[in-house]
Amino acid sequence: MLEHCIAHQQVGRLNKRGEEMKERDLIYDWNIIDYEIDRNPNNHPHSVWFDDETLRDGLQSPSARNPTIGQKIELIDFMEKLGIQKVDLGLPGAGPFHVNHIDQMLKHMGDNQYELRPGCAVRTVVSDIEPLVDLQAKHETQIQASAFLGTSPIRQYAEGWTMDRILSTAETAVSFAVDNDIPVMFVTEDTTRSKPGEIKAVYTRAIELGADRICVCDTCGHVTPNGVRKLLSFIQEEVIPDAGVKRRDIEVNWHGHQDRGLGVANNLAAVEAGADVIHGTALGVGERAGNAPLDQTLVNLSLMGVIQNDLTALNDYMRKAHEYIEVALPRNYPVFGEDAFETGTGVHASAVIKAMKKGDNWLADRVYSGVPAQDYGLEQVIRIGHMSGRSNIIWWLEQHGYDVEDDLVAHMFEVAKGQRRLMDDKEVHEAISEFNER
Repeated sequence: MLEHCIAHQQVGRLNKRGEEMKERDLIYDWNIIDYEIDRNPNNHPHSVWFDDETLRDGLQSPSARNPTIGQKIELIDFMEKLGIQKVDLGLPGAGPFHVNHIDQMLKHMGDNQYELRPGCAVRTVVSDIEPLVDLQAKHETQIQASAFLGTSPIRQYAEGWTMDRILSTAETAVSFAVDNDIPVMFVTEDTTRSKPGEIKAVYTRAIELGADRICVCDTCGHVTPNGVRKLLSFIQEEVIPDAGVKRRDIEVNWHGHQDRGLGVANNLAAVEAGADVIHGTALGVGERAGNAPLDQTLVNLSLMGVIQNDLTALNDYMRKAHEYIEVALPRNYPVFGEDAFETGTGVHASAVIKAMKKGDNWLADRVYSGVPAQDYGLEQVIRIGHMSGRSNIIWWLEQHGYDVEDDLVAHMFEVAKGQRRLMDDKEVHEAISEFNER
């Protein structure tokens, strides 16, 4: 394993003239943010937070399996460990089964004094919000009601709704929640295809009634990063001030989907545009093409230096989500797929191996990777296949306790060149056994 073959201490790096090399000398980073990401605390209620929607919106995926309550609690444990601030526990309006699961998760979070803040999705109807009144009293903790209502013209046309009806529906639901001391996040579905005036009208009314959180949604995965910036600028520069409140008094949430494959890019754009909370799910599980992947969002924001969360448990969380929800985890999935840090290509593997032999953990993780594996609980892996060089084979043999003999290396090189894909460890062991039995 990599941790056994690389010294844990940082090694000194010298150039050809014997001068000390610093990390910044080895990678010229065009990604350095040379423009201002305005996070003026006078304008924001808190730093960038995350809302994990895996156990609610994520479970609306057509191929998702609803985990057991024990499995859900285990996933919540990972959220807490990773420093995620908010979680959507489910939709109480879906029936007693779901209310029971929400109840048990709230108990677990309370018993363990978690920092993770609970919320539940609700339709803008009183019957959906009523269970939260009882749950909030029972667990003596506030539960955010994420009250959603479609606002786009196409949705209005399909449903036969008018703006008067939308506003009236919002007023009834928000007023009931506020009167019962339930914090409200007012969610406009399909915000990214809604008219500015109608967005403004419904958010303004919700804020007037006491909602101190709003959620801007790309429900159908329609928007581009440019659209994210324009929409959030409109919300922050026109909607909130014209509602008569300060920007700091309203928590702005961003919720994106993957229909155009832009979920992560849009999440990053939302951070840069000033959103306070970014939503996402494990491995992007969700309806249709899925929600914006929370895991990739966290990785990118950590690499950008926007967040400092310890993400070494993120790989374990993704693998448990894959197992419990049965969401796909393709081999080439960024960071957490099996192929993400494996190489069998001779030139690439040779560079990684040279870094390993220098005892340089930092170098080995970056010489052929844009993501440092160990930051996310992973490691570089050298494999053997038809594009491998002799260095792959020698390294593999050394790491698996074999004597490196020229005849064995030559044999494995010949075997490797006859493969149509990379060999797994079992196949390599079998090939070596066949050679030794000759």
